[in-house]
Amino acid sequence: MLSPQAKRRWQRFKSLKRGYYSFIAILILITASLFAELWVSNRPVIIYFEGELYFPSYGSIIPGTTFGYDYQWETNYRELRNDIKVSDSNWMLGPVIPYNPFENHFIEGEYPPYAPSLDEQHYLGTDMAGRDILSRLIYGFRIAILFSLFLLSITYVIGIIIGALMGFLGGKFDLVFQRLIEILSNVPILYIIMIVASIVTPNFWTLALLLGAFSWMGLTWYMRTETYRENTREYVLAARSIGASNWRIMLKHILPNSVSILVTFFPFSVVSGITALTSLDYLGFGLPAPTPSWGELLSQGTSNLDYQWIAASAVIALTIVLTLVTFIGEAIREAFDPKKYSYFS
Repeated sequence: MLSPQAKRRWQRFKSLKRGYYSFIAILILITASLFAELWVSNRPVIIYFEGELYFPSYGSIIPGTTFGYDYQWETNYRELRNDIKVSDSNWMLGPVIPYNPFENHFIEGEYPPYAPSLDEQHYLGTDMAGRDILSRLIYGFRIAILFSLFLLSITYVIGIIIGALMGFLGGKFDLVFQRLIEILSNVPILYIIMIVASIVTPNFWTLALLLGAFSWMGLTWYMRTETYRENTREYVLAARSIGASNWRIMLKHILPNSVSILVTFFPFSVVSGITALTSLDYLGFGLPAPTPSWGELLSQGTSNLDYQWIAASAVIALTIVLTLVTFIGEAIREAFDPKKYSYFS
């Protein structure tokens, strides 16, 4: 159950139409990307063949099933679509975009990249390797948003724990971590990633953990300040006077009243995670090829401006997503503004 204060903040957030509709839009985009295999894939969604239903999008095909046709490797569903006789007994429901982000599509007599074409169903064209740009944008968005959310989780868990302990315990613990944060803040994270990338091939988890190890420090100062201030409030002194333990005071009293201000940083942390991954991919120190990536599309587009649709598609997608998340952040910040809504308002 939401508290009265949380309900008022939610109502205030809903009243800010630009932020609220941006929140709905970003939820739709995330949901659509999580189920991208259903509508962006080289496999059909459903095949009905000789009385049996198959769902190739999620791998429910028995190995060796070729639907009566001879295929050397995996079933070529585009050929199968032309071969199967559409009747009451056999039919196929294909995706909206019939290309996956890794598939190289080559047209006889032509060389990629191919310009946007409705006939070939490359709605935004292809990249230098003949891979469909729209499918790579969609899967790239899924990777970017999941990366930023995972990075946000690392940042907030470490930042809140250390910041709360610094503000609550103070003394030597506080001084030691202040000096440690000052040292880590001066470490050039890009150089660290470059060194790691020269030794091992970075992947999703490697990059997230590396960035997370250095991204929690800014949040720690806010949490330390809030905890230090709440620790001197009357309700904390009253809880301590009746014998409440430090753990109870921290978990039941200080944290719930300190974390609320950090909620306003959520959307901007998501923006930071998306731009960080895109930048690393653009520079060549991000996710390995052929992982779908907005930064990799930007790199292709800027390397040859004759194929402007490659860079334009990535720039437009990045602009739309970052704008939506920024609008959400502005609405959350205003909804949590203590000048508008205090505890007793």
